[in-house]
Amino acid sequence: MTLRTLLDRSRTVRLAGLIMGLATALSACTHTDDHVATASIPEDYRLRHPIAVEEAEQSMVVFVGRGRGGLTASQRAEVMGLGASWMHEGTGAITADVPVSTPNARAAADSLREIQSLLAAAGVPPHGLLVHNYHPDDPKFMPPIRLTYPRLKGVAGPCGVWPEDIGPSIKNKGYYDNRSYYNFGCAYQRNMAAMVDDPADLEQPRSETPPYTIRRSEGFEKYRKGSTTTTTYPEADKAKLSTTGQ
Repeated sequence: MTLRTLLDRSRTVRLAGLIMGLATALSACTHTDDHVATASIPEDYRLRHPIAVEEAEQSMVVFVGRGRGGLTASQRAEVMGLGASWMHEGTGAITADVPVSTPNARAAADSLREIQSLLAAAGVPPHGLLVHNYHPDDPKFMPPIRLTYPRLKGVAGPCGVWPEDIGPSIKNKGYYDNRSYYNFGCAYQRNMAAMVDDPADLEQPRSETPPYTIRRSEGFEKYRKGSTTTTTYPEADKAKLSTTGQ
């Protein structure tokens, strides 16, 4: 074997070693990137699916027939309820979309005057109601009056997102780390956002209300005299239906 042959074999071995080392380094970098991407997803469901406070529309419709120029008893109650809700949670004016050039246009105009009086009775100021006329696509169709106002609303989601398998799989790196799946807690957050009365409660507590001074003074007076401070309910015994077995 000549010296040139030995040198060629040595170069081949060194080249193979360099290729293997480069492949190992590249695979290590790829693994590190995957680990960082997986670790970037918060483990706490409250951080993974946060509840955001946004402005959304609250609306109702008032159906009006062509031969009736006014509201029914149930419609009056619904309009009064909308006015009370607007006083509590409204962040903008109420918009009344009234149909025109329809068979029920005259009846809708009469119903609008009653709606205005009901909202005024609920506490809505005159500038708190904006009237817009609209033309439906089908002139034969009798569209309703739409009442809409903006309000704050808690939202979360979207839910039902499954970026990884929930079972043992090479695509689910969090399974072997005992991590919760991505969609875990999303439905709970979404339901909590929909049920909360005031979305501001999710961000900060409400201020304390003044104490009931009369009741507190009565409790202190009983304590000063050495009497029991508990409340007695003498009518509780009157609610018994039977004494059988006593």
